[in-house]
Amino acid sequence: MPQGSQVAWSSFLCAMTLALVRVSGMVAFAPFFSSTALPLRTKAVFVGAVAYLLAPLVASLPGARVSLGFSALLGELAVGLVYGLTLTLLNEMMLFAGQILGLQFSFSMVNLLDPTSSIQTPLLGDLFQLMGTLVVIGSGLDRILLASMVRSFRVAPLGSYALAPTAALEIVRAAGGIFLAAVELAAPVLAATLLVELAISLVGKLSPQLPVMSLTVPLKTLTGFALLTGSLALWPHFIEARFSGLLDLAERLIALPAAKG
Repeated sequence: MPQGSQVAWSSFLCAMTLALVRVSGMVAFAPFFSSTALPLRTKAVFVGAVAYLLAPLVASLPGARVSLGFSALLGELAVGLVYGLTLTLLNEMMLFAGQILGLQFSFSMVNLLDPTSSIQTPLLGDLFQLMGTLVVIGSGLDRILLASMVRSFRVAPLGSYALAPTAALEIVRAAGGIFLAAVELAAPVLAATLLVELAISLVGKLSPQLPVMSLTVPLKTLTGFALLTGSLALWPHFIEARFSGLLDLAERLIALPAAKG
């Protein structure tokens, strides 16, 4: 084999390895891609194919450092984790919203094994996560995430990224926002069920013979599910807005060290 071909092949393998590490970090945590419903072999083939296709392109970008090293591998993993950990907050927001409504629907003791985290989670939490994943797939947000990941090679060239402490702090601050977002998503149903409880309490005061305990849970559950069904039409707009906000945050965190440099 000619010397030039060996150098080109070595450079290609280095670029492919670095791209593989970056894409793998995103696939490990990002919504839809991290789902355990996707077989591990399918994920591995997908990541390998993406890295193979990207390698010759990203290696030729300005500022790319096509050489294997601990700092280069760590930087590529950091880029993938910034994307994955930031976008996984969407799943956590859906899970927390389901936990709030599960408590309000008196389903707090109805738990299922979450296939993603392998822990016991409330029934509505799993339901909300599944519906959120359907919105992500139906709206094409998974393809938008993948396109953003590909664009990140231009902002943070291959082998040149270094995770800044400010990026980690921003992710922690964003994690605190999932509680507010979950309450916003659950607010209509939460308010309706609280009003049902107040109405039954007032009726119980007027008529002490009324079996209040027997009426509260069924009426609260039926009202909550009726309102939840009606509010599903607003879910795509809500989830898309939160997804866009988290994706903008991830892109800003990727560009932050590059701007400082």
